[in-house]
Order: sequence, then structure tokens, then C-alpha cells
Amino acid sequence: MAKRILFITSLLCLLFGFDAYCGWPTRPRRLILSPSYSYFTANKDWDSVGRKVSRPNNGTFRSHSVSLYAEYGIVRRLAATGTLPFLSYNIKDDTGRSFGVSGFGDMELGLKYYLANIGYKYYFTLQGTGIVPLYKTEGLGFAQGGGELRLGLSGAGNIGKSFYSLSLENAVRKYLGDNGPIQDRYSASFGITLDKKFHDQLSVSVSGVLSKSDFTAFTRNIYTARDFTFTQVSLSYGHTFNNSFSIFLTGGRFITGRNTTIATNASVAFIYKIDNFLGRKIYY
Repeated sequence: MAKRILFITSLLCLLFGFDAYCGWPTRPRRLILSPSYSYFTANKDWDSVGRKVSRPNNGTFRSHSVSLYAEYGIVRRLAATGTLPFLSYNIKDDTGRSFGVSGFGDMELGLKYYLANIGYKYYFTLQGTGIVPLYKTEGLGFAQGGGELRLGLSGAGNIGKSFYSLSLENAVRKYLGDNGPIQDRYSASFGITLDKKFHDQLSVSVSGVLSKSDFTAFTRNIYTARDFTFTQVSLSYGHTFNNSFSIFLTGGRFITGRNTTIATNASVAFIYKIDNFLGRKIYY
């Protein structure tokens, strides 16, 4: 039972927040792979003071993204992480014309250290991440490298016959170069199992970004916005097929913001676990 609880908690944590981060320890030589697809659409915006405005001439922003997240346990207190995104978006402007861009976005590579735990139920983590743009123009991002420092708390327990998992995270991210924004990124999530065998899970989360930059102009492209804020709520359903494979479906909506789009998004993510990767077999 303990092994099963640890595994399901890892799956729940992976999908919490706006990125695939997890505060539960990843065992040495365990590789977790999570390919995902996301769809994002918006036809209204928040202006510089947070008022809702429609885009002229039924203007829209639509984005498709495919991402691969990986996490590998190096030793008991240290894991390596990486994210590789591919982005494709289309913007219909106020003249009725549309244009789009596709390509790889910002690759992220990091190390996560498990600082401490409380009764082996709640874990504190500190993660450092480097950001490397895989493009030359700003259409898919800022075209600036950067770094992030993230502090997280993840935990689990029982509510009656159900199993719950929670996650709290806060990160400070800085992009280097002219007008490179500094951002505070936060998330809070809670998930609970729906059946006795822990095959089905439901989770809710609140997350957001506070981004500050000397460049304060509004941009229709969410990937190049520099000075903005938003908060979104999300609902996720997950199903665990076996100890190595799960799937999660998530829907989200931006509920408050400034200088950004009012967006609706949906995603599907698959999670694969491979034990004893690149090493001799270990029996857990």
C-alpha cells in the first residue's frame, strides 16, 4: 500500500500547477516522462487596469503546444528535470488578417533538491532551473536566457477512505537582457482519489504569474508579453492504468488579470514511469 500511495502522489503532483513540477521524491534511477498537448484560446483581454475588453473585429489568439517533461532521480535527495516545448499559434488581428508562427520554445533544465520532510508525508523542495531559448526571433518568446528558483511543499494523507495530495509552490524567474521581465510564479493544488483502488483522481488548482518589466506595452501574443498579471483556476481528472502509466485531462480559465488575455485552455498529459533507468536493477 505504501508504494502505491507514493506512486499516485507523484502522479498527482506532476500535473499540479502550470508546469510539470513535483515535490514528492523521485527515487534514484527512476525516470518519469510526461508528453502533453495543450490548446489555448482567447478573444478578450484585460487592459492595463484590469478592465475586460473585446478584441476588435472579433480578433482571436489560438495556440497549440506539445511538450515533453522528464525527471530523473540521481540520488535520494537530488533529481534532474527538463522540459522541451514545441509551440504553434495563430493571431487574427483587428483588420481581419491572421498570421501564425511555429517552432521550439524555451527549453528548461534544472536540478531539484529535497530539503526536508515532516514524517515522510510532507516534503520541502528547492529547484534551480536554467532557461535556454531554441529560436532566434521573439515570436515564440523573449529570445532571452534566464533562470528560476522554486520552493515547493508537497504532501499526502487520508480523508476517510480516500487519499489526498496537496502541493504549494512559489518561484522567482528572471530573464536576462534588455527589458527582461522578473516574474513571480505561484500555484496551490489539492487532489483526491475517487475509488478504493486509487485508479481515478480529481484535482483543483489555482495558479498565476506576476510579471514586471520596463516594457509595459500590451501585446496580443501571450508568449512575448512582459508586464502583466493573471490568475487561473483548473480542474483535472486522472486515471491510473497500472504502476507505469497514467493519463490526465485538464481544463482551465483565467479569472483575473492585467495587460493580458482572458484565456480558456485544455490539455491532455500522459505519464510514464521507468524504474532502474541507466543503472543496475534495484528492488524497491
